[in-house]
Amino acid sequence: MTTTTINVSGLTCNHCVNAVKDELGAIDGVQSVDVELVEGGVSPVTIESTFPLAEAHINEAIDEAGYTIAK
Repeated sequence: MTTTTINVSGLTCNHCVNAVKDELGAIDGVQSVDVELVEGGVSPVTIESTFPLAEAHINEAIDEAGYTIAK
């Protein structure tokens, strides 16, 4: 099992959280997604997967959900 943590900006509600969870959860190998909502700030997102995920797949999923990875 691999754990990846990213920070996502722009989340303001549970709808936002669910959009991120749905997009990340659709990536092959993802077992679970946990989002710690920080309304209007930077929210930590922890992804558990069966193997390391390509950064491009994570970036694409967050973009598809309509949010931005905070650097």
